[in-house]
Amino acid sequence: MSKDINIRWGWLKGMYIYTIVGAGGFGLGVIFIPDIMRSIFGWPNQDSIVYGVTGSVYLSFALLSILGLRSPLKFAPVLLLQLSYKVVWFIGVVLPLLVVGKFPIYGIVHVVIFATFIIGDIIAIPFSYVFAKQEDSSIGA
Repeated sequence: MSKDINIRWGWLKGMYIYTIVGAGGFGLGVIFIPDIMRSIFGWPNQDSIVYGVTGSVYLSFALLSILGLRSPLKFAPVLLLQLSYKVVWFIGVVLPLLVVGKFPIYGIVHVVIFATFIIGDIIAIPFSYVFAKQEDSSIGA
């Protein structure tokens, strides 16, 4: 692996912190105060199981991001997963709803927040590092 990989350490750690605060707070809210979260964001009632899975996933991103603060490069795939599912959500959910004119007003907050994560992750993730061939001489030692 090349030693001249450009890593934006500040952005990388900043995105972990943003994920801890944003996704972690959101996940905790969805799990522990779901009715208040629905009220704050104006969401319709949802299946508790599916809604709880969403909160659990967000909270898990936050917990893994805490580990990312300690080992930023090792946990960069957490940010990559976060980036990929948000892009898929834009393409597979938001875009079709916009095309047919059925995008709900309460979804605007999600769009804005997700867009900030996408932009931040694109800047922060050291793609050349993440996708570089890893040669680990300690395997089998």
